[in-house]
Amino acid sequence: MPSSLSGGKKPLKVAVIGAGIGGLTAGALLAHRGCQVTVFEQGAIAGGCASTFKRRGFTFDVGATQVAGLEPGGIHHRIFSELGIDLPAATPCDPACAVYLPGETTPIQVWRNPQKWAAERQQQFPGSEPFWQLLTTLFRASWGFQSRDPILPAQDPRDWWQLIQAIRPDTLVTVPFTLLTVGDALRLLGLGNERRLRTFLDLQLKLYSQVNAEETALLYAATALSLSQEPQGLFHLQGSMQVLSDRLIATLERDGGKLYLRSTVEGIVTEHGRVTGVKVRQPSTGKVWTETADCVIANLTVQNLAQLLGDASQNPPFKITSFIHQVEKLPPASGAFIVYLGVDQSAIPANCPPHLQFLYNYDGVIGENNSLFVSVSHPGDGRSPAGKATIIASSFVDVQPWWQTADYPSLKQQYTEQAIARLSEFFHLTPNTIVHQEAATPRTFARYTAREQGIVGGIGQRVANFGLFGISNRTPIQGLWLVGDSTHPGEGTAGVSYSALTVVRQIFNNLD
Repeated sequence: MPSSLSGGKKPLKVAVIGAGIGGLTAGALLAHRGCQVTVFEQGAIAGGCASTFKRRGFTFDVGATQVAGLEPGGIHHRIFSELGIDLPAATPCDPACAVYLPGETTPIQVWRNPQKWAAERQQQFPGSEPFWQLLTTLFRASWGFQSRDPILPAQDPRDWWQLIQAIRPDTLVTVPFTLLTVGDALRLLGLGNERRLRTFLDLQLKLYSQVNAEETALLYAATALSLSQEPQGLFHLQGSMQVLSDRLIATLERDGGKLYLRSTVEGIVTEHGRVTGVKVRQPSTGKVWTETADCVIANLTVQNLAQLLGDASQNPPFKITSFIHQVEKLPPASGAFIVYLGVDQSAIPANCPPHLQFLYNYDGVIGENNSLFVSVSHPGDGRSPAGKATIIASSFVDVQPWWQTADYPSLKQQYTEQAIARLSEFFHLTPNTIVHQEAATPRTFARYTAREQGIVGGIGQRVANFGLFGISNRTPIQGLWLVGDSTHPGEGTAGVSYSALTVVRQIFNNLD
């Protein structure tokens, strides 16, 4: 690998696979630091699960609908400041979410103001304050630790040195809780049988960690459940989620980088255990070529990367086969079923929060239309014509039935009708108020994002997959890096952006 980008030496040549937010962030940062960057995206539009599409005057966010890390010192703020570009216009989500439990008409409102949120949870969950205070203590220590940019999981001496430097005396408070789940903490505090509290936590954590309270690592939950409060917060972007990728693309190209859409990377080229390039195909033209590179950044799911590595050689080295087996042993990831509705404004109740969560039956699973996470546009936010609004309702689903069914259209129609019937309990949905509707399934996500089986949301943040035990940005092949929602901290545009910044820092550490 070149030792310098200055002094007249040849700039580092980088190929990025995938133009999701993680790939675009890594590409833009590297181009800004003087690297020669080319980004390849198999789809017709960049942004991945944080992209958008338009129908009949409505703009729909494909997957992600809210953003963390825009506040001063937040990950997007840090990255955009380094790139010398303005953050997109956004409004804080307050409440961040209104959660409706089965049979209840008054929601649990997750307020941004910490005092207001404390009063809300004390009213909703009497006797639970020791649990929330524990989360606050762990969050403060973890957030301070994270702000010092440790490399997790540490893989080489430089990573370990960076990790050790990030530790402070206050970090040690987290050590006894490293191997605990949220369920463990609830039981230790005598709250293990509090059904409403546990159900609320299950719903919220499923969004952030992909698994429920019983499985979610406590240290991860402490951060995920605290980010919606000041001075942090969740934000609703003006226009659409696409503004994030649009600004990153403009910055990438400003600094000499290139983006190729409709260009599929079909293989990773290696020599003597290190990456030398990627094999690219443009289906529309039939053109196939090998793009040489000093390093390659894969903005892929870890499952997709394992497939590329498995195809790289008939007899891959031990480290590669070990990596592939590690991926194969991961618990199944979730897919999503999403209904996109363009509606008349009269369908939206007065003072409707921007994000809502509904659970319909305590005995059912979280997902499969028994729970819905709903995002609603605001008047004037650029997502709908005047007097109209968008409703996006998503539910986690098992991906397998969508690929095994003999009658896919009927299954999709069944889920759509169930979701709209559920939504009609809160929104005024009729043939007259619904202007446009369509749905996406795991098959849809697989088609448009190429994610393996259409999985979404990253690796479940169980103890075995979090922090020191998480999926590394380093891969078994020297010079090949992984970014995206498979790596710590695992979910959302803030998470994938942090993974990109981590990789960029590691690449430049190797240049020193």
